[in-house]
Amino acid sequence: MRTSALLLLAFAGNSFAQTAVVESPNSQIKVTISDENSTPSYAISFKNKPAINASRLGFEFKTQAAFRDGFKITHVKQQSVNTQWQQPWGERQTVTDKHNEVAVTFAKNEPNGATYTVRFRAFDSGVGFRYEVPKQAGFDQTHITKELTEFAINNNNNATAWWIPARGWNRYEYVYNTTALNDVPLAHTPFTLKTNDGTHISIHEAALVDYAGMVLNQRRPGTFNADLTPWSDGIAVKKQGAFNTPWRTIQIADSAVGLVNSDIILNLNEPNKLGDVSWVKPGKYVGIWWGMHINTQTWGSGEKHGATTQTTKYYMDFAAEYGFDGVLVEGWNIGWDGDWFFNGDVFSFTQPYDDFDIAALTQYGKQKGVQLIGHHETSGNVSNYRDQMDEAFALYEKSNVSQVKTGYVADGGNIKRIDENGIARHEWHDGQFMVNEYLYNVKLAAKHKISINTHEPIKDTGLRRTYPNWIAREGARGQEFNAWGTPPNPPEHIPMLAFTRMLAGPMDFTPGIFDMGFNGLGDDTNRPQTTLAKQLALYVVLYSPIQMAADLPKNYLAKPDAFQFIQDVPTDWQQSIALDGEVGDFIVFARKERKRDKYSGNDWYLGAVTDEKARTIEVKLDFLEKGKKFEAHIYQDGKNAEWKNNPYDLDIKKRVVSANDKLTLKLATSGGTAIRFKAL
Repeated sequence: MRTSALLLLAFAGNSFAQTAVVESPNSQIKVTISDENSTPSYAISFKNKPAINASRLGFEFKTQAAFRDGFKITHVKQQSVNTQWQQPWGERQTVTDKHNEVAVTFAKNEPNGATYTVRFRAFDSGVGFRYEVPKQAGFDQTHITKELTEFAINNNNNATAWWIPARGWNRYEYVYNTTALNDVPLAHTPFTLKTNDGTHISIHEAALVDYAGMVLNQRRPGTFNADLTPWSDGIAVKKQGAFNTPWRTIQIADSAVGLVNSDIILNLNEPNKLGDVSWVKPGKYVGIWWGMHINTQTWGSGEKHGATTQTTKYYMDFAAEYGFDGVLVEGWNIGWDGDWFFNGDVFSFTQPYDDFDIAALTQYGKQKGVQLIGHHETSGNVSNYRDQMDEAFALYEKSNVSQVKTGYVADGGNIKRIDENGIARHEWHDGQFMVNEYLYNVKLAAKHKISINTHEPIKDTGLRRTYPNWIAREGARGQEFNAWGTPPNPPEHIPMLAFTRMLAGPMDFTPGIFDMGFNGLGDDTNRPQTTLAKQLALYVVLYSPIQMAADLPKNYLAKPDAFQFIQDVPTDWQQSIALDGEVGDFIVFARKERKRDKYSGNDWYLGAVTDEKARTIEVKLDFLEKGKKFEAHIYQDGKNAEWKNNPYDLDIKKRVVSANDKLTLKLATSGGTAIRFKAL
């Protein structure tokens, strides 16, 4: 192994600058940390070419002197790690953590000068770094007003960026923009870009705990600042004593799929803190949900009320017959009547409507082998929810509910809390207060052996490793926007999500819509802008350990041959490989099912989707085990398929293949292919 870190002395102007260097295990990524001009900074090169130019490090505080100028490197400590660990569930069972690390300590050269450490880890797929501020005089209480971290992109003049706006009213639920990098103002992470030399970069963060979420603010062309989402009083982060920040992550690859095949976010999180999590169960579910979005049912009570005992039993019968684990029920509890978007003060999380008998449904579900999946919508009033949360989880635990979908529907910056003085304050979904509130919910749920699927969440930063009951979340424009989004999600939305939002972790997109014409077909209506084959492919392309068959049962029964793929496809994987793709254009994914018993663990699945452009893609099957035969069950766009007026044209066929074969996938406009490779 080449030297992973070393301390150098270099003459810079009229002063000596010290420099620490750490390289990735394959030596293609190099990080240089410097104190030139007594100003801490870092830079990154990729394959001997600059990727991130010299970028500032540090903080500004409300009362203490800034960690800005006057700091010198005083200590460098290095180590290398090469280990593996197991996920209890995930896109792959075994994760390799191989990196070189350097911890660089900066101190101010004056009596009682402050000190802090920046720890860098260089992986073959990118870099993570975090600040570590030790206990020291004058820092018993720290209010951070600004993080000075910069990301200065090299070759920025001709770079392309894919992004959604930060601190908008709709949280993370926006259609992605494709623009010149220098035209990006304030953007959420993961933030993906491609420089003019073909280098792909994604900036994000890992292990976001007790800290403000970071968005990217382009203050100078090509240079983005880590802009921390503030409290309602304007302070960014409030800390007591020693503290560490989340990891700032920079994934780097020479191809788009190189970003997707990285485990850097997971590896920068702490190991499982919950102990035995065998009660966390991946699976598939159906639910009383889509009918509300297409106006055949209502969340509120009345003649069209969806969450009734009778309707839930029907869904349980359907789930039991076709192999689904649970039934999501939204609208069962008091508070949905009227404009529920503003009902955060009145929601009860334990009192059902009169037409919903939770005790009877618990018993019925046990007879059928199907669980209720719980639902807690807060409408942004987190104090009302917290006051009832323990009792609500206790009711669900008693009712054999092991998964809960939570909701925080509120405009960005309008989460309501009641402070210690009884005064209503309004916070951002990604500010420090809510970062802690989401995690409180997950930890409390774990005490009741309940998993959480968060909607309107804080962005995913890999905490599913540390808290494996945080099983999924939303955090992007999901399927419901295809019912009423005006405009709905465009054809490029899924191949865009694959290289942006999905780099953060699992998403509960709720795929599987079979009736595209509930509002009529064409390109000017609210409807899924996809073919039927693309809806099937979503189960492989968009990873989640819990996948919903989102449409109404009658629509699946009307297309039983296509429905078979949803019945077959698993949600827990032994291995996952992004095979091909370009950001916003197309993506091809192969995944191998995880072994659950002596009859499973041998099959592979493939999903491919495209944007508005029809395309032909050749796929090598060399990911299959050599020397074995597989029966490929292929669900592909038919000869006349196109998403606008003929989305249902589906060709289903079988053929025997091996690792030596290739398949030619012909994808229609906004089309797809879904394949099960059944081991013979």
